[in-house]
Amino acid sequence: MDAERIAIARICLDAAHDGDLSFPEIVCKLVEAGFEGYAVDYRCNTQVYYLPDGDHVELVMPLSAGPVAAAFDSDGVAALVRWAQANAPDYSYAVFCEKAKAAGCAGYLVSFPGRRVVYYGRTAETHIELFPQ
Repeated sequence: MDAERIAIARICLDAAHDGDLSFPEIVCKLVEAGFEGYAVDYRCNTQVYYLPDGDHVELVMPLSAGPVAAAFDSDGVAALVRWAQANAPDYSYAVFCEKAKAAGCAGYLVSFPGRRVVYYGRTAETHIELFPQ
């Protein structure tokens, strides 16, 4: 993968954790750079950004506290997504990550063409969120 795309992926990852860009702004930047999606893995503490041709880059995320809970709480994950979408004053992506892990979310896959995010637990249970229209 070329250095410019890797830099854009890194900027988006850092901006999510720093609160400098919202999820829609991050999606826009990544789509404009040609990415088709990305995956977050809380157990490996990584994000992988994918191009349509299969090329990808894996980046290490800032560490979030706590392990991934054994039980997947789909309603809890949905509530976290609503909290993030509301952009509440107390929202931060770092806290979102911690609470997602506590709700048993082992990671999630973001698909730009599919306009959805698939959250999954350690037992492969899932919760699907469609991008807001």
